[in-house]
Parts: sequence; C-alpha cells; structure tokens
Amino acid sequence: MSAPAVVRADGGADGYRSGATLSFWSEWRRQASRRRTQLALGFMVLLPLIVLAAFQFGGDGDDDNGGGEFSSLIELATSGGLNFTLFTIFVSASFLLVVVVALFCGDTVASEASWGSLRYLLAAPVPRARLLAVKLLVALAYSLLALLMLAGTALLIGTLRYGWSPLSSTVAAQIPAGEGLLRLLGVLAYLAVGLLVVAGLAFLLSVATDAPLGAVGGAVLLVILSSILDQITALGGLRNLLPTHYNDAWLGLLSTPVQSDAMVKGAISAVCYAGVFWALAWWRFLRKDVVS
Repeated sequence: MSAPAVVRADGGADGYRSGATLSFWSEWRRQASRRRTQLALGFMVLLPLIVLAAFQFGGDGDDDNGGGEFSSLIELATSGGLNFTLFTIFVSASFLLVVVVALFCGDTVASEASWGSLRYLLAAPVPRARLLAVKLLVALAYSLLALLMLAGTALLIGTLRYGWSPLSSTVAAQIPAGEGLLRLLGVLAYLAVGLLVVAGLAFLLSVATDAPLGAVGGAVLLVILSSILDQITALGGLRNLLPTHYNDAWLGLLSTPVQSDAMVKGAISAVCYAGVFWALAWWRFLRKDVVS
C-alpha cells in the first residue's frame, strides 16, 4: 500500500506549491495558440498596409472639398514615416484599439467559463487570485504587443515608402525626427495607460459573465457611451469624471512646448478607474460560485 499523502498545516498537500501552478508563460502559450489572438495580432500588422494601399491607390483626394482638419492630417501622413505612424495611431485609437484590448481582457476568463474548463483549472488546484493575476497580466501583455505591432509596422513601412522626415502636426512647427520619435513613444505610452480603463472594465465583465461576447461587447459599448456623453457640453464639469474625457490628451505631445497637464490628469484618471474595476473583479471572483 502507498503511504497516505501528507497534509500541511495550511491544508495543502506536501510538496504542493501554489506559485508553480498556471505560470505566466504557460498561459501565454495557451493564448498564443488561440485563433482570436492570431487574428487580432495579424490585423495589427495588416492595418498599416491597408492604410498605405489606400494612400497609393485612392487618388489625389481632390473630391474631398477641402476635408478640413482630417484632410490636413492625410496630407501630413504621406510626408514621412513618423507622420504615417501618427496618422495610423490616430485613426485606430478611438475604436480599433478599444476593441482589441476589450477582446484580450474580456475574453480571457469568460471563455474558460463558457468552455466549462474554469472549474477544472480551479480544481488543479490553481488559487483563484493567482488565476486572475496570471490571466490579467497575459491579457495586458498581448494588448501592449498589439499596440507595439501596429505602431512598429506603420513606422517601418511608412519610413520605407515616405522616408525619414521630421514629425509634423497641425498645431506646431516641425519636430526633428529624433525628438519626434521620442514624442511618438510618449504617445504610445499614454495610449497604453489610457487603455487600462478598457482593460479594467472588460476584465470585470469577464469575471461577471460566462459569455465572452457579452464581456467584450459590453466593455466596448460602455466606452462608446462614455465618449458620447463627453461630447455633451451641457454636462459641464461632470465630463471631467468620465473615463474617456482625456483620451485625446496625447495631442499635447505634438505642440511646442509640450502640453502635459491634461495627460497627467488623464493618466491618473485611467489608473484610478482601472484599479477600481480590477478590485471589483477580484472581489467578485473570489466570492463567485464557479459551476462551469
């Protein structure tokens, strides 16, 4: 007969280490093998190519009737790799990046529940807090990777096609290419922080529902609703409390000198909202009766 398992004072079997369960890299590989991850990252590479093709085969834009500010941005986009990258980020930030981050963070726990595998992970046993932490970190890492792939691809093909030129904008004089690259990195950093709001909201919905589409779609719809409310000037100072109010504060990096006040407020707002959403997610999941 085999010897009975030794149980420690904390209730765990002898030799069991909770920190060795569900490692970051094992979860990274699991998510990398999923079709939605491959498609999302693939589209981050494809989008700059689509934008470039549109510029190449879309005509000279004479039918735009002036086009206003957006037309000016299009003209600047073809004046150098940095400007092409900035334009690609500009057209992606308000919706595409929101969807991608919501997809990675809203699908991660809800998909396990919908497949019926969540309870088996917890029975492994993987501590609930560790499961949430690893899944959140992997989702955030893939979200950051998607942002970097979008910007990196745009910078590469934009530079190859339009050359390495100073960064231009409609609100300031040209910025030397070296400094322009640093400001572009600053834009990416601010966007990454701002998207924490989407990540937090999507992750909260992911632990609250067994439907991945509901978690992803709910996060996107709530962000869109916040953006719509932010356009209603009658709300006055209440708009400052909306999580999307400072979404465009990164434009301050394009001015001379840099306008950083709104960016600081936006970063603080994003971190606070994300922290609240993640705290609620932990509180909900640690008390949730997992049956699927």
